[in-house]
Amino acid sequence: MQELDTKAWWRYGYVWFLIAGPLLVVIAGVITAYIAVHSPDPVIDKDYYQHGLDINKTLKAQQDSLAPAIQARNHAATGVTPMPNKQP
Repeated sequence: MQELDTKAWWRYGYVWFLIAGPLLVVIAGVITAYIAVHSPDPVIDKDYYQHGLDINKTLKAQQDSLAPAIQARNHAATGVTPMPNKQP
C-alpha cells in the first residue's frame, strides 16, 4: 500500500516557486505606481511650441558647427573640392 504525503501545502517548494512570479509582478507594479505618484513629470511653464523651436535651434547650431569637418572628411575620401556655400 502507498503512503500518502500529509505535508501542508506551504511546505512544498514548487508552490512557492509558482507564487513567486505573480508576487514579483505585483510588487513591481506597486513600486512603479509609487514612483509615478511621487515624482510626476515636470510641466513646461512656457509655450510648448516655443520650447520645441528652441530645441530645434540648438540642434541646427550643432549640425552647422560640424559642416566644415564633414566637408573636409568628404574631400579627403573622394578628392573632390566642395562648392562654397552661397548664403543670401
